[in-house]
Amino acid sequence: MENGHSSLRDYDLSVPLESRTGLRQGLASYGDDKFSLFLRKAFIKAAGLSDDSLSRPIIGITNTHSGFNPCHANVPQLIEALKRGIHLHGGLAIEFPTVSIHESFSSPTSMYLRNLMAMDTEEMIQAQPMDACILIGGCDKTVPAQLMGSISSNKPIVPIVTGPMMPGSHRGVRLGACTDCRSNWAAYRAGEIDIEDISSLNAELVPTGGTCGVMLRTCFTMACITVALGLMPFNSATAPAVSSARLRVAEETGARAVEVAMSQRRPQTILTRESFLNGITVLQAMGGSTNAVVHLLAIINRHPAVAGSITLDTFDEIGRNTPLLVDLKPSGDNYMTDFHNAGGMRALLEALRPLLYLNAMTISGKTLGEELDAQPFKGFPYSYEIVRPLSDPLHPNSSLVVVRGNLAPQGAVIKASACKERRLLSHSGPAVVFANTADLAERIDDPALQVSKDSVLVLQSIGPIGHPGMPEAGMLPIPQKLSKEGVKDMVRISDGRMSGSAGGTIVLHVSPESAMIDSPLGIVRDGDMIRLDVEKRLLEVALSGEEIQRRIRERETNLDERSRQLGKRVMTKKRGYRGLYESRVNQAELGADFDFLTADGAEVL
Repeated sequence: MENGHSSLRDYDLSVPLESRTGLRQGLASYGDDKFSLFLRKAFIKAAGLSDDSLSRPIIGITNTHSGFNPCHANVPQLIEALKRGIHLHGGLAIEFPTVSIHESFSSPTSMYLRNLMAMDTEEMIQAQPMDACILIGGCDKTVPAQLMGSISSNKPIVPIVTGPMMPGSHRGVRLGACTDCRSNWAAYRAGEIDIEDISSLNAELVPTGGTCGVMLRTCFTMACITVALGLMPFNSATAPAVSSARLRVAEETGARAVEVAMSQRRPQTILTRESFLNGITVLQAMGGSTNAVVHLLAIINRHPAVAGSITLDTFDEIGRNTPLLVDLKPSGDNYMTDFHNAGGMRALLEALRPLLYLNAMTISGKTLGEELDAQPFKGFPYSYEIVRPLSDPLHPNSSLVVVRGNLAPQGAVIKASACKERRLLSHSGPAVVFANTADLAERIDDPALQVSKDSVLVLQSIGPIGHPGMPEAGMLPIPQKLSKEGVKDMVRISDGRMSGSAGGTIVLHVSPESAMIDSPLGIVRDGDMIRLDVEKRLLEVALSGEEIQRRIRERETNLDERSRQLGKRVMTKKRGYRGLYESRVNQAELGADFDFLTADGAEVL
């Protein structure tokens, strides 16, 4: 640039496409690249940007703010702090919108929209000229979607989360979304509290903006895993959404984004198999959300060098050797702010040192071990109350367990640490089957329902295809007539998901899901005896192989040709995104991603 004006050098496009930076990358196709750049510069100057500004590293910022997303209420403040960090370190910040998903405001489920957000994120990062991109995530499915999309795009990225909300209080008792949402609703259903109590509780469960304030909610689990993967600094996961600390994290993230842009550290280079094994170790040590299993598998299967090398069995193998260390709800008693004040992820990673791959690279350019050594953590009594040492865990191992058997040939998941009655971890009982969520709603509280505390509640048709989108309906409510008798837990089985804030003896992600013609779950009937044995990793129905196949053949005779052609999926004709989703989503043990978006890819119909 000369005297503030463009020079001929500004239109030098002799650099190879893959090495272009700033406005020169990803030019629109007009048949003349120099004209494309000329036009781009003409339009960006409408924003008042000078050639001097445009010569800096361009840092994109995903704006995921939405009036329908209270978890992202602080995004405008974060963007200002991010811009400050970017501009102080010589970059140019340009924000752009992407899909924003909130758990409670997404029909039919937020999971149904996760893949759409992943596609949006990937394509916008690819399409727009930026040298690095900051991803603002928070609510449950946003962080997984952004990591999926950014690994596929493989441009330099720097994640940041909105941070957890503060706990509320009701009659002197602390409350937090969403474990206390579910436990108090269960108490209301059982008649233990009245309409006035549940109404006043409703006003205190979500007292501030930010993500849910319990460890095992998916949002916080994924934030902690992102730190374990080496993509965020230690303090980034836990600083409360409404704190000044969160804004300082944002400013630091903006500065880091400029550095990452200059060094061109890309996610496929930073992340290795060892990075993901560290993430799974942290998941098990936290007793984190079962949802994270599906999300991590989707993220892993986007990475060309790692896809296929980590499976459900890897989660179980790591779980056998990883104790539960973090005393937070629902596996424990405390809230996110307690974890933050106890040292947060820095304290947990220090406790887990012997189990981690310390040579795994981080976004800073240093290894995880080097980062831990550079920030020494001296424990104190309170930190050891919240983050236990390996020598004194809350639970010896296997917080999240993978079970298999003739009812789940491709696997299923149970959070053993959240089981309220340990006897149920080895249990046999007759099935009480609900065909779908409508059937469940209609009959679960019917006084005539043939059910006892030893029954096994089975819910079908809530898998990736069946609902669609795997709703968090796996925590079937205790039938009202049993809850009024004091029954607090039962074995419950489904092909769907459960909120990370929920607890109980609940088997999830059964695969193949009941919408698949060959699914054993899809042919279970009332009265079939079901056996769960967590120690033996077993989930089975007392039917012979011949009887299972006979029922599957009987079911198949009633299907149309379209369902047979679409991978033996029970389907009806759908349009738009739903048609794409139901025809191309893969099963839970593969991450419930679209098959054509994985690293292996697939032929598009």
